[in-house]
Amino acid sequence: MSSKRESVHGMWSSRAVFIMATVGSAVGLGNIWKFPYITGEYGGGAFVLVYLLCVALIGVPIMMAELLLGRRGRSSPISTMTRLAREEGSSPAWSLVGYSGVVAGFLILSFYSVIAGWALAYVFQAASGGLNGVSAEGSAKLFADLVGSPPRLLVWHTVFIVMTVAVVARGVRDGLERAVTILMPALFVMLLIMVGYAYLEGDFVRALDFLFDVNFAKVFEICTGSAEQLQCQFSGEPVLVAMGHAFFTLSLGMGAIMAYGAYVPDRASITGATITIAVADTVVALLAGMAIFPIVFASGLEPSAGPGLIFQTLPIAFGNMPGGQWFGTIFFILLVFAAWSSSISLVEPAVAWLVDSRGWRRGTAAAVVGMLAWTLGIGSVLSFNVWSGEDYQLFGRTIFDLKDFLASNVMLPLGGLMIALFVGYGAGRHMALDELAIRRQQLFDAWWLVIRFVSPVGIGIVFLNSIGVF
Repeated sequence: MSSKRESVHGMWSSRAVFIMATVGSAVGLGNIWKFPYITGEYGGGAFVLVYLLCVALIGVPIMMAELLLGRRGRSSPISTMTRLAREEGSSPAWSLVGYSGVVAGFLILSFYSVIAGWALAYVFQAASGGLNGVSAEGSAKLFADLVGSPPRLLVWHTVFIVMTVAVVARGVRDGLERAVTILMPALFVMLLIMVGYAYLEGDFVRALDFLFDVNFAKVFEICTGSAEQLQCQFSGEPVLVAMGHAFFTLSLGMGAIMAYGAYVPDRASITGATITIAVADTVVALLAGMAIFPIVFASGLEPSAGPGLIFQTLPIAFGNMPGGQWFGTIFFILLVFAAWSSSISLVEPAVAWLVDSRGWRRGTAAAVVGMLAWTLGIGSVLSFNVWSGEDYQLFGRTIFDLKDFLASNVMLPLGGLMIALFVGYGAGRHMALDELAIRRQQLFDAWWLVIRFVSPVGIGIVFLNSIGVF
């Protein structure tokens, strides 16, 4: 049982801290940057409902499985999978699940830090009044000037990596725990301030209607052509996007949840904690929509502006609304905090493995991992400028896009699939019963059915779609 083991890295001081840390890992750029724009692209309320169903049917069961593995092994994801496979009499090849998660987290950090660097740059841009009165052309030029300058991107990329390493190097209690107990309450407060601002200055009623009015035709139909010759056809793409985002936003398959699970106290309920984490993550995503869309609608801008919604569309709104300078600054600080709380969870699995398997000092391990991620991130920086041309692309993708595709569309779904298969088939029912300690047998049986059949099928569909099989 997990209670017979102790993590060499320490333990979370309480269940509340563990939940804040895991919510911090899950709540990131995916909630505040990506969720609003894909909601805008795929029809609003109906897409939100499909997304919520995906979180419930795929995200929550997989997170429970990953947490129970982490607490059972009490080590880094690599060491945990190696140990549990041996104890359960399964193939040692299951250790590849741990390696895959560590590599995926490391790969994500190498481009995630570049996007976080954009947010850092915009904090100073907004605070200095650089967005005041900005036009659409001016906003596009500000963003183009930023991403077109390798030195500027490299500076912000470096600053963010240093911020991340500084936290992880201090350990579980003095580093990770102290950071999340500051970052997460601050993030929620700033998000509520932004929602209040959107309520006062934006078109809040229209935003609520957009987010919560369910019209499935908007999700299942893709329409093209003019108003006179409009042609619509069925499309399952938005559903697949919702499934993929539910998986990504909960930080599943990248080793972070398993690593954090290793520090969970024995008395903490994995089931209750997972539901709390999923609800908190979803609430943040919805609050982000409630903070962003009223401003977008009030400014006459398009909610389906895509990835540029945050860095090109919103600055126009902030630059031309009362109090926009200060609230724009708060918004981009919020974005930085969300990215920071997630990035430390991306570093932790690799650092934990170097400490418990190689005997490295935590500070040294964090510095080495950070330096490697920084070096790999240079390719992401150059993908937006010097290496953006076709001559520098692989398989039609820039280095940034290729890393994003490999990590998000290949490694994370495969990692989640392998976790579900190991818990459902490789380990056996007894381990899950022991760790989850669900009192009502019917509830455990329902989860067991989902983890063995529903989640693997759902993840398999997402994966096959992402690699172009259908």
